[in-house]
Amino acid sequence: MTLTLADANRVIAGAIEKAEQIGARMNIAVCDAGGRLLAFQRMDGAMWAGSFGSQGKAMASAAFGRPSGDLTPRADHPTLRGIAAAEGNHMFYGQGAVPIFRQGVLIGACGVGGGSAQEDEDCARAGVEKL
Repeated sequence: MTLTLADANRVIAGAIEKAEQIGARMNIAVCDAGGRLLAFQRMDGAMWAGSFGSQGKAMASAAFGRPSGDLTPRADHPTLRGIAAAEGNHMFYGQGAVPIFRQGVLIGACGVGGGSAQEDEDCARAGVEKL
C-alpha cells in the first residue's frame, strides 16, 4: 500500500483550500511512510522557513505514526533526540503534521508550516481528509 503523487497532490490541494479559508500562507509537504518527500508546495507569500518546518514535521509524523504535536512534550527525551540526530536532524517535533493511513496502514504524512501551530495542524488535517 503506497501513497501516490496524485494522492499527495490531493492532500496539498485540501491543505491549501483550508489555508485560504483562514487567510494563511502555508508551506505544505507530503512524505511517504519512510519520511521521504513526495510533494511540496509553498503558497505565494508564505515564509521560506516554513518549508523546513513543514517537511520536518511531516517526517516526524510519518516516523512515529502520530501527529507531530503529540511528540512535542517528549522532544527533549534522549531517545527522540537520538533518533533525530541519527537521521540528520531533519525531524521537527512541533505541532503541524498528521499521519496518513489507508486501511489502517501508515502510508505517509502531511506537514504544514507558516501559521500558528494549530493553524498548521488544521490545514494538514483538512488536506488528509481529502483522501
